[in-house]
Amino acid sequence: MGTHPAWYYILSFLTAFVIVYALVPYVRRFALRTGFVDRPNQRKIHKEPVPLLGGLALYVGVVVTSALFGHAGNTFWGIAVGGFLIFAIGVVDDYYKTRGRDFKALPKFLTQILAAVVLLCFGVSIGGVTLPWGGTYYTFPEWLSWVATILWVVAITNMINFLDGVDGLAAGLSAISAMSLFFIALLKGQAAMAVFAVVLMGAALGFLRHNFHPARIFMGDAGATFLGYVLAAIAVGGAFKSATLVSLVVPVLALGVPILDTIWVVIRRVRENRPIYVADKGHTFHLLMKSGLSQVQTVAFLYLLGVCFSLASIVVLLMSH
Repeated sequence: MGTHPAWYYILSFLTAFVIVYALVPYVRRFALRTGFVDRPNQRKIHKEPVPLLGGLALYVGVVVTSALFGHAGNTFWGIAVGGFLIFAIGVVDDYYKTRGRDFKALPKFLTQILAAVVLLCFGVSIGGVTLPWGGTYYTFPEWLSWVATILWVVAITNMINFLDGVDGLAAGLSAISAMSLFFIALLKGQAAMAVFAVVLMGAALGFLRHNFHPARIFMGDAGATFLGYVLAAIAVGGAFKSATLVSLVVPVLALGVPILDTIWVVIRRVRENRPIYVADKGHTFHLLMKSGLSQVQTVAFLYLLGVCFSLASIVVLLMSH
């Protein structure tokens, strides 16, 4: 418990930012040299092939900086090992894309479940809730803790990935959500979670410098699912800990934009009798662009919405104390 001095968080942020920012040009050249690029198709917005290996810089930046500043305990190892599984299966998926093929959803889904189990094995779990009457802490049965943690981690992992369809959107919204989780961790006196959150924010913004429109590199499924996985893990290790029933909405609000986007997409695909895992052009950012907004305007609007959700999450936490 407790918190670090301000300089510690600033240095953590800057280290992650610099590592990712400096690594991306090397990763980009390697991707171009090896043909690891995302080629345009009828579902894509970009018109030219774009390097697709940005997730490598994100993984290295987050793990290295977290090891340096983030107390290399159970949460760190859960994120490092589980995150590597997420990153690795994402690279395989991205490789298939570079060859114009689709990777099957089942291996990805099973690997994501395994990565969530890794967190559980390292003690990162949604363990219970503080009841509003009497302040009694209700501990979940082990099976419920496992189910709740796996559902949350797999859901958020995919929700961030769903948003990675416009230049800079997934990276920017991940940074905004991480900022929210950082302040929540500070308010709850969770120093380690605050470090992980500020590291993720720095890494995402370091990548965003290369990924904002017009993007010079994409993070790919490997990067987007990794960002989602780390956000989910930070929420489980921080915002969900000792949560009251009221403050359970805090991490949900902190990740409000990807959650709302996914709910909208799932409802629409179910109504149209279409598989929910098959990508299309029906996400909120697609609809905003169809309404006449440019890519930059669309991303700016969703950033603003993300900031509003993040502020709401902090207000709810303050009111619940």
